[in-house]
Order: sequence, then C-alpha cells, then structure tokens
Amino acid sequence: MANAHAHISAEDHSHGVKDYVIGFVLSVILTAIPFGVVMYPIMSKSATLVTILLFAVVQVLVHLRYFLHLDRSEAQRNNVFAFAFTAMVIVLLVGLSLWIMFSIHTVMMAK
Repeated sequence: MANAHAHISAEDHSHGVKDYVIGFVLSVILTAIPFGVVMYPIMSKSATLVTILLFAVVQVLVHLRYFLHLDRSEAQRNNVFAFAFTAMVIVLLVGLSLWIMFSIHTVMMAK
C-alpha cells in the first residue's frame, strides 16, 4: 500500500505542478479582467454582463482542464460523461425550480 504511488517520476510531478501553475495564472487573469470591467465601467451594463458570463465559462473550462484534468482522452471518457450528466441535472434542477417559483409568483399575485 505504501508503494502505490512509487511509480510516479519527477518529470510527471513537475508536469503536474506546471499544469497547476498555468491553471492558477489563467484563473487569476480570468478573475481580474471581469473585476476590472466592473470596478472601472467602460462598457454598457449588458456588455459588462456578457463579458462576465463569457469569462466565467472560460474559467470553468480552465478549471476542468488544469485542476480536474478532464480532457478528450479515452481514460477520461467516464469522468467527462459523469460531469456532463451532473451539469445537466443541476441545470434542470435550477431551471425547473425557477420556473415553478415564477409560476407560483404569477398565480399568487393574480389574486
């Protein structure tokens, strides 16, 4: 049991650290730019919102690639499917909950 990870070489370890550093730097950049857009408004509110959403999507992709190590390889196929299914369930849960709440609000305010 103690030798379970003994096959990892120094090259594999440094490659992992390199990925984490790249992911961290990209995450900081992808956080700082929307922060700057909000703190120093140079665009309209709708353009600011679109910018924030685009950077959020890119940051999710960076996290999936550099921190969760999800890619298109055969070895990661099950993990990618599990992530996609989880994301679909969350979107359905949140979306349908909002739909129900807005429907209830509409019915309650009509009376």
